[in-house]
Amino acid sequence: MTLDSKIPAGELKDKWTQYRSSVALVNPANKRNMEIIVVGTGLAGASAAATLAELGYKVKAFCFQDSPRRAHSIAAQGGINAAKNYQNDGDSVYRLFYDTIKGGDYRAREANVHRLAEVSTAIIDQCVAQGVPFAREYGGTLSNRSFGGTQVQRTFYAAGQTGQQLLLGAYSALERQVGLGNVKMYSRHEMLEVVKIDGKARGIIARDLVSGKLERHFGHAVLLCTGGYGNVFYLSTNAMGSNVTAAWKAHKAGAWFGNPCFTQIHPTCIPVSGHYQSKLTLMSESLRNDGRIWVPKNKDDNRHPNDIPEEDRDYYLERRYPAFGNLVPRDVASRAAKERCDAGYGVGPSKMAVYLDFRFNLMNKYGRAEASKLGIENPDDETLIRLGKEVVKEKYGNLFDMYKQITDEDPYEVPMRIYPAVHYTMGGLWVDYDLMTTVPGLYALGEANFSDHGANRLGASALMQGLADGYFVIPYTLGAYLSKDISTKSIPTDHEAFAEAEARCQSQLDKLMSVQGKQTVESFHRRLGLIMWNKCGMARNEQGLKEAIEEIRALREEFWRDVRVPGSRNEFNPELEKAGRVADFLELGELMCMDALNRNESCGGHFREEFQTEEGEALRDDEKYMYVAAWEMKDSNNWELHKEELKYENIKIAQRSYK
Repeated sequence: MTLDSKIPAGELKDKWTQYRSSVALVNPANKRNMEIIVVGTGLAGASAAATLAELGYKVKAFCFQDSPRRAHSIAAQGGINAAKNYQNDGDSVYRLFYDTIKGGDYRAREANVHRLAEVSTAIIDQCVAQGVPFAREYGGTLSNRSFGGTQVQRTFYAAGQTGQQLLLGAYSALERQVGLGNVKMYSRHEMLEVVKIDGKARGIIARDLVSGKLERHFGHAVLLCTGGYGNVFYLSTNAMGSNVTAAWKAHKAGAWFGNPCFTQIHPTCIPVSGHYQSKLTLMSESLRNDGRIWVPKNKDDNRHPNDIPEEDRDYYLERRYPAFGNLVPRDVASRAAKERCDAGYGVGPSKMAVYLDFRFNLMNKYGRAEASKLGIENPDDETLIRLGKEVVKEKYGNLFDMYKQITDEDPYEVPMRIYPAVHYTMGGLWVDYDLMTTVPGLYALGEANFSDHGANRLGASALMQGLADGYFVIPYTLGAYLSKDISTKSIPTDHEAFAEAEARCQSQLDKLMSVQGKQTVESFHRRLGLIMWNKCGMARNEQGLKEAIEEIRALREEFWRDVRVPGSRNEFNPELEKAGRVADFLELGELMCMDALNRNESCGGHFREEFQTEEGEALRDDEKYMYVAAWEMKDSNNWELHKEELKYENIKIAQRSYK
């Protein structure tokens, strides 16, 4: 089998328009006879399920939470990108396309990224029509702010809870279709297997997480909208339930995995505070729009941050990257923070943090602007801070409140302490232009696929991709596939393929329950996370990656020898759920390290210590590694690498520079 990305012919700017104008369609009468399975109901899944049901398809939607409203999309804070150019600051579809390709360090597919930039403008109109309460200027126009990796303001936002508001919009559309009977909702269900018949995805095996019962579900096509796999590191900004199981089962069923080592480290997170911490908390990248990042110029400067004068502060991002300053891309900002802390300039109890300080803008930017509006001619510093605080509170208030609740420190009074943490995974199931995996009829949308972000995702682009895939891409591309399948009737779930898939699930669950060892699932996950963070995290090297592969293999053997899962299989059993997910992480972790070891270059979030410039920046090798790494599982923990060559015909390839 060879990789076929199915990129349409023609000029880049015309590809998607021509595709939509010529793609095969399914007529309304036939749509009513076709069943679609959507796994995951975050932004990508909810928007896809709602849109496909609106078109007339019969949709089954599955989520492991008790409600689609609890999907992890709700945790996104800062905003969603769109090339509207409302600020008249030079933005365009091409500039968003270019920023995304460059931000991903030239490791993304041109055609998919340009389509994303095109569709971005329609997303905002769609969400406004749904009632999403985007921030607005005094005159009523939609407001924008800046995010990392760009020099324009194109990020639409709803305070610091943009993901929540967008998800409520998609959820409303989904629930409307549920009410009309076009979508059947299966909450507290987890997909455990893809069912293939004659080589095509024809359904899934799901486990009812309340009763423990295994269920068979047929579909003419299966859409995986199940998010990323950052929790392989244990400590991440992801919800503890976020996992890789659906995508991993698809991988084991024949769907190739693209760029698994491309992990995004977010630079603006609350630092680790203790050994028994279960997750990390994100402070939105939008805070870098108005905050200044710094460390003391002198090592072991233990003064209160407000007592350290300007001349003793190192605004290291502004010093190293004057053109972008605090708004460099996430991978650049993260490595710079790590470098300062490793060099001994870190702050806080652990010395593994840097300051994110708003005092400057409270006084000089927002304070003076408010004072001017109010006609105060000679305000003192305290007045400026008070006036500026009101403006910042309106833009970021919930984030500041959240920081104070977690740290018991008031960021209006003292700088935030932040440090990088695992946040997003650019890798995922390999898909073609249609978002189809290497298994016909099996699609991957949103963070579950690899397609749009290269080696580093620009901030505020995750929400954009999820909604683009669900609202505007999959309705066309899925129709192209189903138009050739309209004669296929619903296949009864007593078909032998369903029976065999269910038997595999049952065998795996029984195996987990039968070990009855002495160690908890949590302890294995925590140990895996340490291996991954220390040897396949922000920085990697050949020796560490080779050690990690051997350590993960040994840990996996120990897991199957000594894990203990209490309770029984045929009941509500969260530990059994967790055990299955950790078993998948123990396999995925090895593949991630193999992929990182194979890629002898640094690009984006993949930073090999052996491959860097004299200034410590990522050093790509375009001649050897300008490709998507697509891994095929041949048998248990044995993979073959396939390569999709990347061709850039519309932009000039260059070493990234934000100086």
